[in-house]
Amino acid sequence: MFVDKAKIKIKAGNGGDGAISFHREKYVAAGGPDGGDGGNGGNVIFIADDNYSSLIDFRYKRKYSAENGQNGGAKRCTGKSAPDLIIKVPRGTIIRNSETGRIIADVSSDEPKIIAKGGRGGKGNMNFATSTRQIPRFAKPGYPGEELEVTLELKLIADVGLVGFPNVGKSTLISVVSAAKPKIANYHFTTLTPVLGVVKIDAEHSFVMADIPGLIEGASDGIGLGHEFLRHVERCRLIVHVLDVSGIEGRNPIEDFNIINEELQNFSEDLAKCPQIVAANKSDMATDEQISDLKNFIENKGYKFFCISAATTAGTKELMQAVSLELEKLPPVKEYEAEPITREELEKSISDNNKFEIEVIDGIYYIDAPWLDPIMRTISMDDYSSLQYFQQVLRKSGIIDKLEEMGINEGDTVDIFGFEFDYIR
Repeated sequence: MFVDKAKIKIKAGNGGDGAISFHREKYVAAGGPDGGDGGNGGNVIFIADDNYSSLIDFRYKRKYSAENGQNGGAKRCTGKSAPDLIIKVPRGTIIRNSETGRIIADVSSDEPKIIAKGGRGGKGNMNFATSTRQIPRFAKPGYPGEELEVTLELKLIADVGLVGFPNVGKSTLISVVSAAKPKIANYHFTTLTPVLGVVKIDAEHSFVMADIPGLIEGASDGIGLGHEFLRHVERCRLIVHVLDVSGIEGRNPIEDFNIINEELQNFSEDLAKCPQIVAANKSDMATDEQISDLKNFIENKGYKFFCISAATTAGTKELMQAVSLELEKLPPVKEYEAEPITREELEKSISDNNKFEIEVIDGIYYIDAPWLDPIMRTISMDDYSSLQYFQQVLRKSGIIDKLEEMGINEGDTVDIFGFEFDYIR
């Protein structure tokens, strides 16, 4: 089963919490704080693997999470950083932010792509000792790893794309010029998935050709199979437009040529500008007049014209040599650049990281802020310096401002995850 689009959720690992610890050793007075830092969370990394040709695995597993970093320990021991989560995808997979459609990465090269970064480890209390604060009873929690929903979209990497109406002979052509073995039969939509084949011209020259399932009128609007597979033509450096010059099925090759080019234009302007070579197939069943009329029309449009018969291989060698020469003049296969993060995404990220809700029930102000939970685990409520640090967090996050805006009075009770305290201005 060929799957070229999938949506998954990825979560990088959280950083480990810093430790609260004090040195204890016989005959050593005032050993001081020695809580170590937490380890870093694992990244989520995508790499290209040529053994994969479809995204079908992502239909069955949709959530991927990297491991969290270990917490820091006593004796200034730093927690172990978590290993990265490696996700293998077919070469040519584009990764988009599902919510905004922004391109995050194009996995076309051998370079690993870090899509979600693991959280940094929190600082242990050994980092907060000063001349005036010699017994810090607090540490910093690990930072959360990035979490997002992404859409994987496979755009096959091929130098040449074969396009044309169903049953014009594209599958036969790729089968005789390469080792590809597509299904061939005398009915429409025989090919239901793109087929790749390597065409070898000589010992030093070869290129990859893709047989794209038959397009029909309205393909760019989702009619037929074309809408599903037009994306696989987008990377092609050259298009070979296959026409049935014989008109044996009652179609007009000139009308077919115009319709397919209009569909390419509607789908993508860049695709419409891609260089084309026209192959007039089934010439062994066409009259000289049919071939002449089509040749004049195509050459007047400025395209190179080749008369072939894929079934008998007549003219196919000359066509492939011309394609090879044309490819030498063209730039390499298109690779998509990662798009910069939008202001909306940035603002949402900041908002999510400091998001909180306050609800008043029976005079008690209940604060719901998930990001506060790891911070509270590293706070000693019996230590003055710890409470000062906690108060700074509440002030910087806007929680105190919100409480005052809601009309809280001195002495009112505030509840955070079951911990209650009286509000003091």
